[in-house]
Amino acid sequence: METQAKETPKVREYESIYVLSPTTSKEASDKVAARVTEVLGREGSTLTLVENWGRRQLAYPVAKHRRGVYVYLKYTGGGAAVAELERNFRMLDEVLKFQTVKVRDDVDPGSLKVDEAAIKFESLEPPAEEELEETLEQQLGLAEPLPGAAAPVAPAAAAAAVSDDEAGDDEAEGAEATSEQEEEE
Repeated sequence: METQAKETPKVREYESIYVLSPTTSKEASDKVAARVTEVLGREGSTLTLVENWGRRQLAYPVAKHRRGVYVYLKYTGGGAAVAELERNFRMLDEVLKFQTVKVRDDVDPGSLKVDEAAIKFESLEPPAEEELEETLEQQLGLAEPLPGAAAPVAPAAAAAAVSDDEAGDDEAEGAEATSEQEEEE
């Protein structure tokens, strides 16, 4: 009989980013972190890196929020782990958005070195100051702007500039009409 060397099964490396609501409490953030750790452990995956990127502005409003708390994960495992993790993200109300990307195929799990400090979830700190969002009226300049916000151009000044341009156009049209009448005669 032929002796076959046992090959260690290769796994894939993934990275996921999820965005928490900016109003998420420390307890809710810890609950999400515990769920992530539990799901990846149950699916036989290895968490290799966790980074809390903090509160950042979103590219567009999501669920009426303009800011979110970004968390970056790097882990190894199979497709089932990714599917289960994303299923759990969908069920958690605190998670606004998430995205997972496959980084590499054929990663040897024995060669991975995991630093315990790198996989520790940082606790979420509350916002330093009350983050007030401008209403639509304030954005359009119809209401008083928030304190500390840049003042929009005064509507009266903008209207005066437009009316001056229109008056100049009317005068030019009047001159053209006069010259046309002279040509006809």
